[in-house]
Amino acid sequence: MAKDSAAFKYADLFAGIGGFHAMLDHAGGRCVYVSEIDREARQTYLRNWVEPLHPSQHPVVNTDITMATPEDGPVDVPPHDVLAAGFPCQPFSKSGHQRGMDEARGTLFWNIARILEERTPAVVLLENVRNIAGPRHTHEWDVIIETLREIGYRVSSTPSVFSPHFLPPSLGGTPQVRDRVFILGTYVGRERAMSETDVPPTVVRGPVDGWNVHDWDADWILDDDSAIADLSQYRLTADETAWVNVWDDLVQRMWSARGVRLPGFPLWADAWIPERGLDPFELEALPRWKSQILIKNARFYDDHRDVIRDWKRAHPNFASFPESRRKLEWQAQDSASLWETVMHFRPSGIRAKAPTYLPALVAITQTSVIGSRRRRLTPHEAARLQGLPRHFSFGNQLDSASYKQIGNGVAVGAAWYVFRTHVAQNCNDLPQSLVRSVLRASDGPSADSVSLDALATEFAVSNLPALHMPQTA
Repeated sequence: MAKDSAAFKYADLFAGIGGFHAMLDHAGGRCVYVSEIDREARQTYLRNWVEPLHPSQHPVVNTDITMATPEDGPVDVPPHDVLAAGFPCQPFSKSGHQRGMDEARGTLFWNIARILEERTPAVVLLENVRNIAGPRHTHEWDVIIETLREIGYRVSSTPSVFSPHFLPPSLGGTPQVRDRVFILGTYVGRERAMSETDVPPTVVRGPVDGWNVHDWDADWILDDDSAIADLSQYRLTADETAWVNVWDDLVQRMWSARGVRLPGFPLWADAWIPERGLDPFELEALPRWKSQILIKNARFYDDHRDVIRDWKRAHPNFASFPESRRKLEWQAQDSASLWETVMHFRPSGIRAKAPTYLPALVAITQTSVIGSRRRRLTPHEAARLQGLPRHFSFGNQLDSASYKQIGNGVAVGAAWYVFRTHVAQNCNDLPQSLVRSVLRASDGPSADSVSLDALATEFAVSNLPALHMPQTA
């Protein structure tokens, strides 16, 4: 039997493909319980995190957390020191008669609360979309915080919102804007939890250690094309290439004729008419956002009608493009070409962004297009964008399932940063074996999720001449 040298044990609920697992293993923990209802995600988790282990180290694997948390019986979850959960957001009852644990009943958060109530792990770490702490979910937020305090967890009423692109590469950052709410609690007993409520958030949303988010480079998470099996399936089609080429010609013509890039508002080529041709009564009947876009497009046409006319004459095929491909949103600042940007082919049009940090991965296949590579991001690269290591594998499953799993996943670096910060802040109320293990772990949870170029750039930027820093006496 393999010796268990782990400093602490943890349960991984709504585990997905193992974002929490990656960083908690890095912290020196051992997973004793994992729950994931989606079969394909569970298989990915097992392939990467469980099957490589000695059988004696395998966690209990659950497929439905509701079956392990009966309302009037013991929970079927082994003791553990840390509970992590990227739980689904569900609406709670708004009866007005109950609060906390009672009101959470009937939701999946209640199942988490049942485990916390019975096992009282030292730390609870929850992750959810940013909207859980937004104005439309004030009631849900209050119920979550009240429930945790009733059980005995000291938590902040202020959400910790964080994104992996705020972290430098050496601390586990990746070039992805992915704002998520983290809720962290330390078990101190009900009396203290209900009285010690003036708790600041664990982290503040913003760059860490002076990292400039504009120093990110999307290339740092890319694989060499020569290393990608079936590379052709990620290449742009002839139609997609034509869409980009035609729009890129407009970018070049604008720069040549006007010395400027395209404006930042959505360009709707079908709405390019003189402003005097707009019907004020029709504009009044439209939502304000839409009427403003139409007015801006008309003014753009009036200012550049000669460039637009020549461009359209040069590309008669543009009229046959799908409607959504006759729309472009330029968010790429001073990029010289569409082929130097990161693009997304969205139902609302083509969006182009600077090739620094990427938009949040989502659980659908609107996959980022890397203009310089003329192809889409692969699932393996998307996993690295979430901070997972290079050896992470999806096996032979369909790419659509892999993209979905990544889009639903937890950013490893962001989770590690908030967890480690919480442990440091609460070290006097936590098991010292847990504290020592977490604080002694290396700064970055997945050292190879970004290329060595990222670390070299971070080092170079951090060692700029003193004239770039404020001078002090």
